[in-house]
Amino acid sequence: MSIEIGSKVQGKVTGITNFGAFVELPGGTTGLVHISEVADSYVKDVNDHLKVGDEVTVQVLSEKEGKIALSIKKAVDRPEGQSSYSPRPPRQGRDDRRGGGSRDFRSKGNFKPKESFEDKMAKFLKSSEENISSLKRNTEGKRGGRGGRRG
Repeated sequence: MSIEIGSKVQGKVTGITNFGAFVELPGGTTGLVHISEVADSYVKDVNDHLKVGDEVTVQVLSEKEGKIALSIKKAVDRPEGQSSYSPRPPRQGRDDRRGGGSRDFRSKGNFKPKESFEDKMAKFLKSSEENISSLKRNTEGKRGGRGGRRG
């Protein structure tokens, strides 16, 4: 019996590892249910969810070079629009924790830099040149100048 990708089949758990569970499919072939495909919730240990000998319904995800990837969580039928992912509820007003008050000072339109970009660049360039010249002065004396003579 050939296994079709996307089909749901019954299988029997034949082995459990730290990265998933091996499931024997009809026809004697074996596939792997990766730990991330065992359940909707976080799975720390596969043994908490499955035991050797369990009968499970799995969906065939892929088949490459004789290796069959299976999923238990995708084999579970859910009503339309319902997913396993549950987004976090939106955060409630954070002003309560900071003593209240309005945050108008953070609005984008009111921002005025203390100095312009050109002023900052000029200051940076001046300090960089000073740092480089003092660095050169300190290192050249210790090495005997550029290309120091050795002999």
